[in-house]
Amino acid sequence: MAGVLDSVNQRTQLVGENRLELLLFRLRGRQMYGINVFKVKEVLQCPRLTSIPNSRSVVRGVAHIRGETIPIIDLSMAIRGPGIPAEELATSFVIITEYNRRTQGFLVTGVDRIVNMNWEDIMPPPKGAGKDVYLTAVTRMDDALVEVIDVEKILSEVSPLSEDVTEAVLSKNTRDRSASRPVLVVDDSSVARRQMIRCLTAIGLEVESRNDGKQALEYLQGLVADGSSITDHVSLVISDVEMPEMDGYTLVARLKNDPALKDLYIMLHTSLSGIFNRAMVQKVGADDFMAKFSPDELAERVMEILDRG
Repeated sequence: MAGVLDSVNQRTQLVGENRLELLLFRLRGRQMYGINVFKVKEVLQCPRLTSIPNSRSVVRGVAHIRGETIPIIDLSMAIRGPGIPAEELATSFVIITEYNRRTQGFLVTGVDRIVNMNWEDIMPPPKGAGKDVYLTAVTRMDDALVEVIDVEKILSEVSPLSEDVTEAVLSKNTRDRSASRPVLVVDDSSVARRQMIRCLTAIGLEVESRNDGKQALEYLQGLVADGSSITDHVSLVISDVEMPEMDGYTLVARLKNDPALKDLYIMLHTSLSGIFNRAMVQKVGADDFMAKFSPDELAERVMEILDRG
């Protein structure tokens, strides 16, 4: 337990400082990619894989690791590139990750190192990249471009989850919410934004959305520039944690330290989970935390917050 707490203390030092740690890796070729270390449970040499009948080709099989059966996704194939040849599996690596309450492994050809970076140095993908690009951000490291993969987009295609609020939950929504103030959704993943907007509009709410913490902060500051109360404009903010330019933790800290914005109710809604994230939520002063993505849970939590309110 002492080791876990030491790790929490070490990681929480980054919170509110707009910093992150990226694990750098390669697929087939020289291009470098990155993934947030918080989502990585383990990195290991590719273990023996057992094929799954009738599975998608991008799932190369399952591996039995520490008593758990984990699907292994060929990350190169997932972003529409060539798959790793069978003869290269023995020299490849698997990055075991936890996203959206699920554990999966990503098959990669090489793992480089961990780097500590400032989110201000992480930029959105170029606008000309197109809507089907599998990136949430890009940065530069050693004069080379590093691409940060949109894992939520990949998982939504490989093993899609239901995005609809069930009738059982909708039946609990007995209030007319058409007069409610809008909910602000902040997330750099287009898939995550779509999921949340679909969920919130299903219970009758108006939704505003922004792609990162910097955009959200500027939007909220603009609303109160005339001296009005922020609670007259926005009912609550639901924000991701990992975002280019300004992460969710820093956004919360900036909002809570601004006299004009401190009364906003802020929920962090993130694919990061576990003891590390909960410690960080407490440190920055967010009002609530929820792990992605359950449309029923999100809808019920938001209704509860608004009905209290």
